[in-house]
Amino acid sequence: MLPAPRFVPMGDQALIAEFGDSVDAALSARIAALAQRLRESRPIGVRDIVPAYTTLALHYDPAAFGAGASPYETLIATFESWLKTQTAAPLPPGRQIEIPVCYGGAFGEDLEALAQSHNLSVEDVIAIHSGATYYVHMLGFVPGFAYLGGLDARLATPRLATPRPHVPAGSVGIGGAQTGVYPLDTPGGWQIIGRTPLQLFKPDAMPPSLLDAGDAVRFVPIGAQEFAARSKAAA
Repeated sequence: MLPAPRFVPMGDQALIAEFGDSVDAALSARIAALAQRLRESRPIGVRDIVPAYTTLALHYDPAAFGAGASPYETLIATFESWLKTQTAAPLPPGRQIEIPVCYGGAFGEDLEALAQSHNLSVEDVIAIHSGATYYVHMLGFVPGFAYLGGLDARLATPRLATPRPHVPAGSVGIGGAQTGVYPLDTPGGWQIIGRTPLQLFKPDAMPPSLLDAGDAVRFVPIGAQEFAARSKAAA
């Protein structure tokens, strides 16, 4: 069961329910499942529900709560009452998603230096990175960017001292103890080790993001020819 949350406001149209203070895959999984159940219940006035590492954000429309009522306090009472109806039923497993990656070369400009910094070969880094199953803790930074937990400690690497002004969409990077995929062209400071031909964020799709909190991810190494073929098919 989740611990009783601590509530804090986030502006005048959102509240944060805080369930802990440290990153933990089991806690993140429970919060992601809770978010899904809450979406299905469609609470009045709630516009969006956003799970994160240890918190759940509820964005709401103050006008939906009627004159004279405090939207913030009313939503807290509604949420606390709803929480009491939730059982300790087993959590549904998240989706299992494979992401093809072409490692190194023009697609992974930091791979060799990262390998050297850990006294590993490039082949070792690829095998370690693609041999793990990662958990999507949350989406953030830019639309569709999934923060993935489960990186082998041997690959944990600090972010670049100076972020790059442009990182191509699909770039796979390592930042500290996490790995992730840039879904859009954007500035970024993670160590880039490869690139996927998949489009992780499509604004016109529903849902627009390939990944969501609670999903499990595995990276599958591919060659440059397969990358080119998949990129052409996705265009």
